[in-house]
Amino acid sequence: MSEAVIREAPSIDITVTERVVMPSSAPYVKGEDPYSIPLDKMDVAQPEIWRDYAMMPYFERLRKEDPVHYCPSSEWGPYWSVTKYNDIMAVDTNHQVFSSDAHLGGITLGQPDNDFILPMFIAMDPPKHDAQRKVVSPIVAPANLAKLEGTIRERVIKLVDEMPVGEAFDWVDHISIELTTQMLATLFDFPWEDRRKLTRWSDVATARPDSGIIESEEARRAELLECLAYFTDLWNQRVNAKEPNGDLISMLAHGESTRNMDQMEYLGNIILLIVGGNDTTRNSITGGLLALNENPAEYDKLRADHSLIPNMVSEIIRWQTPLAHMRRTALSDYELGGKLIKKGDQVAMWYVSGNRDDEVIANANQFIIDRERARQHLSFGFGIHRCVGNRLAEMQLKIVWEELMKRHPRIEVVEAPTRILSSFVKGYEKMMVKIPAK
Repeated sequence: MSEAVIREAPSIDITVTERVVMPSSAPYVKGEDPYSIPLDKMDVAQPEIWRDYAMMPYFERLRKEDPVHYCPSSEWGPYWSVTKYNDIMAVDTNHQVFSSDAHLGGITLGQPDNDFILPMFIAMDPPKHDAQRKVVSPIVAPANLAKLEGTIRERVIKLVDEMPVGEAFDWVDHISIELTTQMLATLFDFPWEDRRKLTRWSDVATARPDSGIIESEEARRAELLECLAYFTDLWNQRVNAKEPNGDLISMLAHGESTRNMDQMEYLGNIILLIVGGNDTTRNSITGGLLALNENPAEYDKLRADHSLIPNMVSEIIRWQTPLAHMRRTALSDYELGGKLIKKGDQVAMWYVSGNRDDEVIANANQFIIDRERARQHLSFGFGIHRCVGNRLAEMQLKIVWEELMKRHPRIEVVEAPTRILSSFVKGYEKMMVKIPAK
């Protein structure tokens, strides 16, 4: 792996149709009424909207007035917002028209950095996507999940038992980050003492230069290359094993469609597995506790009936929607919702909005832990790119809440959480909580 040569990116014919230049989008103003902004100036991807948790009224308006919305000017260039459940499904399940290819921009808004493209199987189209995804999918097969369950429960119990009682502590760091980082270290068979490097690389991979996590794109690139060097050493230790282990690095090193990856493709897949295994579960663990505190009748309902936990887990994942959107690139002209999306256009599927579409999900703006059909949500995506680790995420959340309810049936959020500056990862930097003294 360390001697792999970075191959030239394949040529893909995408000619962006020239569009009429429109007025710049209106900059976000805290407290501004989204209904006062002209539709042609609305840019829901501005990260400040998300940091202030102000995005829901914007999406409410778009679902009502312009569900397939064109933003002509933004930090990331022009893009379409698809905001209703069924329209999102139509895009997500049509990979023949809507591409995830990293060389076209991949799964996030913006133009690709041609000097630092990270191919990963979520940012590939068939048949390569299918072959690479198949390599790692055994890690979350039912038999392997059954083996992991005891390990996860043991770790959850230890973390929960170590929580201080009667004093405030940061739930994000103590529980959400630590639990998911331990899980990632297990899946990679990663050196335990260095496991917080995984958290750091996950944060760096998705952070903005103005987020306080990284100072510049150059700094991000440097840290991701450190990640590559570390994982290349692990690859080299495992690639020649006669009996490969069941960890993700060994799977990639021995998989028929991944063992000859170049370095950037290896790094891309590692980053995908780190972010996928970290951000989604981590932010749902935090978001779930916050939702219960904001909806005390639901918290009472849970304390009265612990059998609601599996259903509640699905409702937490819908409510949180830890990845707010996924981007696609149109490979041809396509009409959706009466609008003509043109070849080369960026298309953002706003899962966070589709999960609040009350034409499909009854009482979608309410957090209801015993909701019927709770697994009817968009948070894991649909089609060929549906989250490969969705059952593992659900199992981790289920175990967390089972053990919490046995030991600490009431945990109070004592100050508003600090949210991250991102319209892609819908997450939290910090949330102070307290367990009441008995």
